Amino acid sequence: MTSSSTRRHFLEMAGVTAGMAGWSAVPPSGSAPQATTAVGLNPNAGARPKVAALASVYSYLSHAYHIVGRFLDGFPVYEAGAEVLHRPPLELASLYIEQTAAATDLGQAKARRHGVRLSPTIDDALTLGTGKLAVDAVLLIAEHGDYPYNEKLQKLYPRGKYFRAVLEVFRSSGRAVPVFIDKHLSYSRAEAREMVEQARAQDVPLMAGSSLPVTWRLPALEIPLGRRCHDVLVASRGDLEIFGFHALETLQCMAERRDRRGKPQGVAAVTCLEGDGVWEAGDRGAWSWKLLEHALGRSHTRNPGDIKQNTRDFRPPAPPGRDVPTKLRHPIAFLVEYVDGLRATVLILNGHVDDTTIAARLDDAAGGETIVSTLMYLPAPPGASFFNPLVLRIEDFFHARKPPYPVERTLLTGGILDVALESRVRDHRRIETPELAAIDYQAPGDSGYIRTPLVNPEPNRI
Repeated sequence: MTSSSTRRHFLEMAGVTAGMAGWSAVPPSGSAPQATTAVGLNPNAGARPKVAALASVYSYLSHAYHIVGRFLDGFPVYEAGAEVLHRPPLELASLYIEQTAAATDLGQAKARRHGVRLSPTIDDALTLGTGKLAVDAVLLIAEHGDYPYNEKLQKLYPRGKYFRAVLEVFRSSGRAVPVFIDKHLSYSRAEAREMVEQARAQDVPLMAGSSLPVTWRLPALEIPLGRRCHDVLVASRGDLEIFGFHALETLQCMAERRDRRGKPQGVAAVTCLEGDGVWEAGDRGAWSWKLLEHALGRSHTRNPGDIKQNTRDFRPPAPPGRDVPTKLRHPIAFLVEYVDGLRATVLILNGHVDDTTIAARLDDAAGGETIVSTLMYLPAPPGASFFNPLVLRIEDFFHARKPPYPVERTLLTGGILDVALESRVRDHRRIETPELAAIDYQAPGDSGYIRTPLVNPEPNRI
């Protein structure tokens, strides 16, 4: 079976069948010296679209390790009981890494093994030393690395800085190519909004986000578009900002499909609660204990015992791991009030669960009410197979020059997170969000989560 047909089956998406046949690689524009001499170049590299990768770090299990590595090495998919190696039909032409600590960097050696240009600057990565844009797409992966925190416990990753450097190359070259930004656009909702506006002004196809909306859902769950939704709750875990974003993406990729009764997707107000305030809010009906039970019923990691005691007993793993200061030892709640009246909740329950589940109360097909729930399944490292569907979605985006879901989803999700963390440092006040209330977009018809087997499904025969 061919790679392109495997990819179609893997995605189970109608209409994404053209492969990369319509692409034309940028022709070489001279013999300008390279920053690093490439070795072992693929003889067919000129026939494939070129991608520039920009990374904050490229260390073991970093996001660049997982995403860029899949572009270089491919990854397995399972079809008809057989494993097929899917290789994105793209050439990773250049790699820029900002932080290359000798003890942890793997990216430089990886690039040399694959004949990828190691670029000292973002400009060089996009121009390949020619002085003009010479790639067909950009991967921007500013996650992990040595960066400071602000008072809201947000890590100040340079996504906005990288993106502005990319835009400068686009401006000077007089054209633009698709850009994928890993995870949220920026820790700052104001900067994120500016990035989206700049992309729109320069006609830059822009996609952002993480694996949560497209990973496996156990059990399968696709909320029909336009279904009336009454209440949504996400139960999650992890670092305050890092997994707070993942939990809010889980919320938004489900909530966006509701009947909004003519109102925008946007959010009118956000509140963050902590500790006993989380349980008190549940007791007074600010969020639903019943929905929490439905969500926890899908968890693969729920800790036996009392939820309140388990969250009190939580201790970050020792020795201290990455970003332990943001993995708080008490429950957190984000209360989200949408413009159309929907109220939703994200609970971060370290010590009680170590995965992300969601439950929603909505109208069923007969006009009654039902509760639906699922686990957003994230297979563990080192494989971290949830990056497989994300890379496939990025590949589709680079081909179509249109994201599989609007970037406004990520703009809204990241904005909610920024406001929630602001509420936390402002004595847990409810903060009204007119800048988020105006965000609007239409959810895609197919939410795009992966439907095919995670591992070889062939049964044993004895």
